[in-house]
Amino acid sequence: MFKAGLPMYGSSDSPRAALHHRLPSKMAQQNYSCHYNESMGFFYKNSSAEDGWNRPKLILVQVVGSIFCCFILVSNAMVIAAVITNKRFHYPFYYLLANLAASDFLAGIAYVYLMFNTGDVSRKLTVKGYFIRQGLLDISLSASLANLLVIALERYISVMNWKVHSNLTKRRVTLLIVLVWAISIFLGAVPSLGWNCICNLSDCSQLAPIFSRSYLIFWSASNLVVFLVMVVIYTRIYTYVKRKTAVLTPHTSGSINRKRTPIKLIKTVMVVLGAFVICWTPGLVVLLLDGLNCTSCDVMKLKTWLLLLAVLNSVMNPCIYSYKDEEMWTTFKNLMRCIGNGTRRQRSTRANARPLSSGQDTGNSQPPSEETKNEDQVIL
Repeated sequence: MFKAGLPMYGSSDSPRAALHHRLPSKMAQQNYSCHYNESMGFFYKNSSAEDGWNRPKLILVQVVGSIFCCFILVSNAMVIAAVITNKRFHYPFYYLLANLAASDFLAGIAYVYLMFNTGDVSRKLTVKGYFIRQGLLDISLSASLANLLVIALERYISVMNWKVHSNLTKRRVTLLIVLVWAISIFLGAVPSLGWNCICNLSDCSQLAPIFSRSYLIFWSASNLVVFLVMVVIYTRIYTYVKRKTAVLTPHTSGSINRKRTPIKLIKTVMVVLGAFVICWTPGLVVLLLDGLNCTSCDVMKLKTWLLLLAVLNSVMNPCIYSYKDEEMWTTFKNLMRCIGNGTRRQRSTRANARPLSSGQDTGNSQPPSEETKNEDQVIL
């Protein structure tokens, strides 16, 4: 029998066991406590993430990025205006293309917000401000990806029926556009809704210090799977069109140009998809490596170049539209001509409405002289 008051060796009531249980509980309490009131500098320090933005580099990125973002906003606004004003674009394919331009327009806004809230400024952001910054980027990327997927399905339906445009009604196209933005907004808001590491600091990533690594794995892996699905769809479309064209060529010598119209639209979208995959795949792979906690991968050094690739994709899309589609380029020129004519007309209207100055009066400000009166009498 053991004496009362003396703990049994190995018992959970021993001082050593109590200390052993107390220390992990304190560490776990500190690690799993929520830090919503901390600034982003706390989370950057926790994840040992260094942006590496020195002052000259940051100013250069902001200047060049602002020029690119202005081009993104203006060019994508012109794409949307071209689809609205030109009745030849009033088809499901072009409505979805305009929605893709709208997602690129949002990406331009997100890049501007990101460029002026990065570097040392990012460490002073609140948790809410950081969620807004990253949420805008995630929403624009999700919207672009969802639009490309919907366009791929629309092209598949139209090509399999051997039509230039699908039979989707305006109501269905509107529902698809609303669905695209609803899904994109939800995916962009998922980290702020709870899938983050604010209450679990050991799960924080480096690229996004308040995003959990599990979310980065889900985000990057799902986007890469969607890339693969779209590549499979367009490969199927391209092989079908090639085979169909080879069969119809001997029998449709007079109307083969009309039959090539679906191929032109498919090539346009395939170029857009190729640019999107090239510009975004490296970033998604790096996000996946960060989510998998690759300690030997220096993901922070690639952050700047990945951002420039993402900006470049939004710059390329309007150029692809205007280069691959002659009607789109003609509509762009007409819009610019209308804007120029409207500006000149507005200036002339203001000039005509402006009162004459004293130096521009035609003689009403002073009474006529005697010589002027004599000349008038001679003329009469």
